Amino acid sequence: MIQAVRKEKDQYLANFAEFERQGTGPVPDWLQQLRKASILRVAEYGFPTTRDEDWKYTNLAPLSRTAFGLAGPTRLYDQLSDHWLLGLPGPRLVFVNGFLSSDLSRRDGLPDSVQVQSLSEALTHAPDLVGRHVGKYADPDEHAFTALNTAFMKEGSLVVVPPGTVLETPIHLIYLSTGSEHPFAVHPRNLLLIGANSEVRIVEGYAGQAGVAYFCNPVTELVAGDASNVDHYTIQAEGDKGFHIGTLRTCQERSSSLRLASFDVGGSLVRHNLTVTLDGEGANALLHGLYLGASDQLIDNHTRIEHVKAHCDSRELYKGILTDSSRAVFHGRIVVSKGAQKTDSKQTNNNLLLSNDCLVNTKPQLEIYADDVKCTHGATIGRLEEESLFYLRSRGIDKQAAANLLTYAFASEIVSQVRIGDLRNQLDRFLFAWLGHVPE
Repeated sequence: MIQAVRKEKDQYLANFAEFERQGTGPVPDWLQQLRKASILRVAEYGFPTTRDEDWKYTNLAPLSRTAFGLAGPTRLYDQLSDHWLLGLPGPRLVFVNGFLSSDLSRRDGLPDSVQVQSLSEALTHAPDLVGRHVGKYADPDEHAFTALNTAFMKEGSLVVVPPGTVLETPIHLIYLSTGSEHPFAVHPRNLLLIGANSEVRIVEGYAGQAGVAYFCNPVTELVAGDASNVDHYTIQAEGDKGFHIGTLRTCQERSSSLRLASFDVGGSLVRHNLTVTLDGEGANALLHGLYLGASDQLIDNHTRIEHVKAHCDSRELYKGILTDSSRAVFHGRIVVSKGAQKTDSKQTNNNLLLSNDCLVNTKPQLEIYADDVKCTHGATIGRLEEESLFYLRSRGIDKQAAANLLTYAFASEIVSQVRIGDLRNQLDRFLFAWLGHVPE
C-alpha cells in the first residue's frame, strides 16, 4: 500500500514538472505560488483512502493504479462530434482534452457586457480579476482533488455577468475527452461570477469517448450576488472508462436564489463534492440530483449545505436508479451555524434498485448550532412496488414496459425541474434510451 501511494505521488510530481516546462508565456506571481503550494499539498497527503470517513465507501484504487499523463491538444473528436450536448442551442465554450476548441465554440448572442472566455484568455487579459476570486471558495487545503486541480490550473471557463443583467439564452461550458492512446488527466477550472439582480442559466457538461481511459478533475467556483437568480446544471456523461472527480463550491449573497441540478449518466468511477454556502440573509437554494448506475459503475455524491446567515431556506432531493452490479453513495450534510436562526431546510435521498446485485450507501445528516430552525432529512432504498406493477399489467401492459413506466415516473420528478426546454427534452430522451437497456 505504501509503495502504491508513493508511486501515485511520484507520477503527479513528474507530471507537474513537465507541466511547468511546457508553460507558455508569463504566469502571474500569485498563480505560480498557488500552483506550487497546491502540488506540495498533494505530495504531502496524497489521495484519500477508505480509512477516511468521507471516502469510506469509495475505493479510489482503480484511479490510483492508473498512470495518467498530461493531456495534449487533439482534433480527433469525431467520436463525440454528434454528442447531444453539442446539439444544445446557445453560446458555448467547448474544450477537447482540456484545450479550447475554437471550431466547436461560439459566443454569439451574448451582450457585450457579459464575459464568457477561457481561463487562459482571462489570465492574459484580466489576471487580477481571476486572482481575487480563484481559490477563495474552493480552498486547495480543503480537499486533495481541489489541490490537484489548482496545481495544474491552466484552462477552464470564466463567466462574468454584470449587475442587473437578464440572459434569456443559457451559457454552455462543455468538456470533451477523446482520442488518446495513453491515459491522460484534465483539470478544468471554472469561475462563475454573477452580479447583483442578475438572472442566468449555466450548463456544465462533461462527456468522453467510450473505451478511452482518462481522468477528469474539474473545480467550479460560483458566486451569486445580491438578489440574483441563478440556475446551474451539471451533466456528467463520461465514457465507460472515464474517471470523474468533480468539485462545485457556491457562495450566495443576500436574497439570492440558486437552483442546482446534477445528472450522472456515465463514467466508471464518479464522485461529486458539492458545498453550498448561504452567506446572505434571505438566500435560498434548491438542489436536485439524478444518478443512473449500470454495469459496475460507482457514483458518489457528497453534498454539504452551509446555512451561515439567518432567514435562509434550502431544499435538496437526490434520486438514484441502479441496476446490474453498480454502486452508489449519497452523503448529505446540512450545517446550521449559530447565527443562522429561522433556517428552513429539508434533505431527501430516494433510491430505486432494479437488480439484486446493486448497492446503495446513504447517509443524510443534520448539524445544528441554532435553536430556532426547522430542519428535516430522510432517505429510502427500495424496489418497484409489486402492487403498482400488477395494476399496470392488469391493463394489458407487459412486465418490462410497466417497470420502465414506473421507473421513468420515479426519475421524471428530477428531470422536470430543468428550466431549459432543450436540455430537459434531451435528458428525457436519454432516460428512455437508458431504460431500454435495463435487463428484465
